[in-house]
Amino acid sequence: MVRFSFCGAELAAVGSGALYWPARQALLVADLHFEKASWYAKSGQMLPPYDTAATLAELEALVASLHPAEIWCLGDSFHDAEGCARMAPADQARLRALTGSCDWIWITGNHDAGARDVADRCGGEVRDEAWIDGLLLRHEADPREQRPELSGHYHPKLRLNFRGRNVARRCFVAGATKLILPAFGALTGGMDADDPVIRKAVGTAAQALVPVADRMLRFPLAA
Repeated sequence: MVRFSFCGAELAAVGSGALYWPARQALLVADLHFEKASWYAKSGQMLPPYDTAATLAELEALVASLHPAEIWCLGDSFHDAEGCARMAPADQARLRALTGSCDWIWITGNHDAGARDVADRCGGEVRDEAWIDGLLLRHEADPREQRPELSGHYHPKLRLNFRGRNVARRCFVAGATKLILPAFGALTGGMDADDPVIRKAVGTAAQALVPVADRMLRFPLAA
């Protein structure tokens, strides 16, 4: 984990794309997209059906390491409104074990906005957004919002040419009052961190943040 400051809050970035908030013992993740492969399978596009299990394994490892008191999922936790119902019984049991281990909050996103039965099937609590200790937690950044904001939605990735090789890795994108988390899910694509859509959402002074070992690499994004 690499610690850094954002709008007065001391946070820690995890290489897998999660964010840890030590003062609250809170773990934040965005865009899990559980059951994405099974959603594609319904339309005949067959993908390896292991995305949910792989994402759960990453989460289980973080929970075992950090023992968080809270977990906030910043939207698009399921790829569609029926994703939780479609999970294999074993995966659903693993998820219920996680949601029962701490205070677990599902922030709704554009993919899972209609999934109001998530709490009944998979545990946790569902909210549209939350204002906690000076930070607003929501799925998609609002350029009009003046309060400090944590969000997901865009799946940012930094793409570089390094020693003649094209390299892409998930990254955080930070502005003066906005911090966008990368997608945590195992089967998620990514939008270029310097895409105009992301820059518009974040505003001026946008940077791509990449945690590496014990330091944070910062890459200014073009205006």
